[in-house]
Amino acid sequence: MKPRIPIPEDRPWRVLGLMSGTSADGVDAVLIEVDPHGFQGGRPFRSLLGHGAAPYPGDLREEVLAAASNHLDPAGLCVLQRRLGDHHARAARALCDRLGLRPDLASLHGQTVQHHPAQGASLQLADPYVLAETLGCPVVWDLRRRDLALGGQGAPLVPLAERWLHGAGPWLALNLGGIANLTAWDGRKTWAWDTGPGMSLLDLAAERWMGLAFDPGGAAASGSVAEPLLARWLTHPYFQAPPPKSTGREIFGAAWLRSEGDALEFLPLPDRLATLAAFTAASVALEASRLAPWPPGTRALVSGGGARHRRLRAELSARLPLPLEDDATFPSGAREAVSWALLGAASALGLPGNLPEVTGASRPAALGSWVWP
Repeated sequence: MKPRIPIPEDRPWRVLGLMSGTSADGVDAVLIEVDPHGFQGGRPFRSLLGHGAAPYPGDLREEVLAAASNHLDPAGLCVLQRRLGDHHARAARALCDRLGLRPDLASLHGQTVQHHPAQGASLQLADPYVLAETLGCPVVWDLRRRDLALGGQGAPLVPLAERWLHGAGPWLALNLGGIANLTAWDGRKTWAWDTGPGMSLLDLAAERWMGLAFDPGGAAASGSVAEPLLARWLTHPYFQAPPPKSTGREIFGAAWLRSEGDALEFLPLPDRLATLAAFTAASVALEASRLAPWPPGTRALVSGGGARHRRLRAELSARLPLPLEDDATFPSGAREAVSWALLGAASALGLPGNLPEVTGASRPAALGSWVWP
């Protein structure tokens, strides 16, 4: 496999991955070492060299959430793209300076502000040109739209990277970001899709009723679950649709919480948050039941910000018929950035980064567009 870009062929690659999730709380940057010959055997990852998190300042996060809620005009989106580009570049430079290393290439996810797979469209805001100028290395970005052009959902794209990282199955990897998604591998076939809300509604509720960006550890979600509300929420059309499917804040975001605000405000605050935690857990369990019965010995690995929400974890343990274990391979927040770095390395080799059986695309394809320093 000869690289498609000027990059060393006589040593492992240093690849920077930048991820901004649907939680819209900031940027995770990782620098990893990749064996370009390891893709043939399905194990290209060598080591994590470093990880850094760069939270969004309050005003930037408000703009991101406004864009996700259709409250930003084209001029605002234009400026937001550059502001996000600058923030990503600062996060990347800070990590590289701290490590005293420079990457051979960078893989940039950007901040998702709109995702409409039924219309073949998804928008991730960032500025690869700023990043290329900052780092002096090639940058691959906009990885989702090739899959969309092939009729896919453009998401989830991390399942192939999950296979490279986890190896032999059977296992279920559950990521509890702003939107929850699962990947399952039994050694022969991959299943993966977005299950519904992760932390998106809980974080919005904390902001609305507590004045906080999130409820630390889920401590305030100590009440009782309003079962009639939960039962009604689980009739949402998204949970009736079969995979392949993906979702975002357009469905499970600020508009959803506003529409349910009156019903929730009849409850004490601990009950509101407990019911929202149960909604995430119950929707995960409902979607995961599509894969039952589980092969003997299936491991259930949990990652993402929701893994630290105690009430959500308790609700998951009560509803999901698999023992849950923390995916402690990487520091909190680093996992998806590592996956994105691996997808960027695959693109540099011209290797597919999507799984058509997961996204619904018509064929596998190398993903992303390249920007040169």
